[in-house]
Amino acid sequence: MSVLVDVIAGARPNFMKIAPILHAMQARREAGGPLRWRLVHTGQHYDPRMSGEFFAQLGIPAPDVNLEVGSGTQAEQTAGVMIGYEKLLLAQRSACCLVVGDVTSTMACAITAQKLHVPVAHVEAGIRSGDWTMPEEINRLATDAVTNWFFTTSDHANTNLQRSGVGEERIFFVGNTMIDTLLANMGRLRAPDFVQQHGLQPGGYVVTTLHRPANVDSADGFGRLLRAIGDGCRGLPVVFPVHPRTAKTLRELPDFPANLLLIDPQPYLEFNWLVKHAKGVITDSGGITEETTVMGVPCLTLRDNTERPETVELGTNELIGTDPAKLGPALARLFDGQWKQGQVPPLWDGRTGERIVAILERLLA
Repeated sequence: MSVLVDVIAGARPNFMKIAPILHAMQARREAGGPLRWRLVHTGQHYDPRMSGEFFAQLGIPAPDVNLEVGSGTQAEQTAGVMIGYEKLLLAQRSACCLVVGDVTSTMACAITAQKLHVPVAHVEAGIRSGDWTMPEEINRLATDAVTNWFFTTSDHANTNLQRSGVGEERIFFVGNTMIDTLLANMGRLRAPDFVQQHGLQPGGYVVTTLHRPANVDSADGFGRLLRAIGDGCRGLPVVFPVHPRTAKTLRELPDFPANLLLIDPQPYLEFNWLVKHAKGVITDSGGITEETTVMGVPCLTLRDNTERPETVELGTNELIGTDPAKLGPALARLFDGQWKQGQVPPLWDGRTGERIVAILERLLA
């Protein structure tokens, strides 16, 4: 017997999350397991630096289907994904639509599948920030509203789902596939070429990533934030991979701190090498807070809320907020050696993909 599972990937955060699932499916398939997959790339991130390099580095096979949605507004991308995926399902129906994370493609494919009565499995289900100004939060809520089976990363996610009325028999606490990918590749991390060029030493630089609208869309506010980062890092280089959204506002600034090292977005192995060897990370991303927690690297999150509270309660992350004035005191604690020691949350052990595939076999076979 053969059971077809659609695995959906649309944007860079998805790629790290699907890799362990595909690897586990392949291993089970070779051992006689019933599941086979159809990898559907929606094309939401179409830049080779955002997509192709990640597939190659993480051993993800070429997509079976690429919907080639490309750029556009939230609504345009959602509509493009829905139209393309509906055509695919009408041509060849799958037994399950497996979506990961909280990008536009996650929501769009989940809704499309459910309307065609294809059951939906959501990996990283149940996480919530409570902030409806974030598109990702709307995607999470909409996806979980039409999900059949929920694969979760934390007790917080389990509780969120239970409070919303999801029965415990549909919730599977499995761990974190992004951490599977990190642990599997820890020995393969490699320094980018510019590290030697700029004389960067382990513990002798800070990494920052910024892309949230509240932080980067206003040139004045973004400029004040960059000055606070530059001043607070006491002359250390600040390695700043520039997100396309951020680059647009950067061009409007008259200047920025001299210790800011602007670089292109980095492939997976190079970026995580930078994180692993940094003195600390300043970010407004969610996923990076999980990786820093596992690597034991101090993390300062420039947000007022997080959908990953375990990284604050157990890990190395701390919510600083979006006020630049709060960054200086937090960086002072980091530089004075007063940052907290973290621990790794339960089941973030590198075997989440295996657990998901075993459960899917029971549910679908």
